[in-house]
Amino acid sequence: MFRLEDLTLFVRAAALNSFSDAAREVGVQPAQVSSAIKRLESVLNIRLFARSTRSLRLTPEGEIWLPYARQMLEAMYAGLQKIQTPDDEISGTLQIAVPSDLGRNLLLPVFQSFRRRHPALRLRIFFSDQIADVFKDPVDVAFRYGHTEDASYIALPVAPGNRRVLVASPDWIAQYGEPRSPEDLAQHNALTFVLRGRLHDRWTFIRNGEVSSVQVNGVMMSDDAEVIRRLAIAGEGIAYKSWLDVCDDVRDGKLQVLMPEYQGESAPLNMICPHRKQLSTAVRLLHEAVKARCDALESSLP
Repeated sequence: MFRLEDLTLFVRAAALNSFSDAAREVGVQPAQVSSAIKRLESVLNIRLFARSTRSLRLTPEGEIWLPYARQMLEAMYAGLQKIQTPDDEISGTLQIAVPSDLGRNLLLPVFQSFRRRHPALRLRIFFSDQIADVFKDPVDVAFRYGHTEDASYIALPVAPGNRRVLVASPDWIAQYGEPRSPEDLAQHNALTFVLRGRLHDRWTFIRNGEVSSVQVNGVMMSDDAEVIRRLAIAGEGIAYKSWLDVCDDVRDGKLQVLMPEYQGESAPLNMICPHRKQLSTAVRLLHEAVKARCDALESSLP
């Protein structure tokens, strides 16, 4: 009937729109992916992909069958997890991509504690605000802000209720005063963030169900979220940051939340995996450790 590896290669090739990329991901030759697809097509008696020298796409029959193939894989992996006895000690190397500010200031202590609990495990951590491609970059998991609707990877919620807050240092507030409404931000220096060449200078707030989106301006900007946080603490201006990134600074009095009656935009945090096969014991335990840390911080949202 169906081979587990054939189903896996079909689902990955469909997600990546490439036999070569699917082969590279699992460490086999492209010809092996092509053979796997041919075996499935023979069993099903349908064509799954329309192939040419320049493009690859699912046929209408392939699109219909894809969700059923995913369900079969999930059922088989769930069954394997039930019958396999987990090792007492997890080992190997776990490669993690994490945003710079979140990683250095919040998650690094979690990673350190996690590794101490599992001394046979090695962690390779990549700190960057550039969004990691979990299919092409050398990472096993990536922590990523934002809503995820891409079915090509697995997203495990870490802090689904997290959102952005407006913050400034006590010195800045003493010198320039507090904005009382989003419109007041035009009179203040905004510390803005650049991602993939795009300047994020439009900040959104919600009050009593009404949404306000304002254009802000400032004389200092950076593509490193950690730099924006440091500038805010140093009294250089107002920042619009994830609560997880600044909650410790607010608690320590280094930053103060402004306009608390206005809610900032949602910024849920997820842990991303390429596919369920990579939900190893190490990955599941890391997710539990990070989520436990974030759960406590979410509850303190102003």
